[in-house]
Amino acid sequence: MAAKPQTLQPGDFYLTPEGFMVFTEQYHLRRGSCCKSGCRHCPWGFGKAGSPKPARPKQG
Repeated sequence: MAAKPQTLQPGDFYLTPEGFMVFTEQYHLRRGSCCKSGCRHCPWGFGKAGSPKPARPKQG
C-alpha cells in the first residue's frame, strides 16, 4: 500500500542556500517509516556510518 501524502507542517523542512528542500527529523518521524534514500536527517540512521547505504547507479 502506498503512503498517503501529508500536509507539510511548520518545521517539516528547510531550504538550502542552493534552493533545495530538506526534510527534517520531525517530518520523517511523522511519516513513520524509512524510505532508504539516505536522507540528511533520517531518524533511523540509514546511510550513516555502519548502516546500509543506498546503491548508487553506475556512471558511464
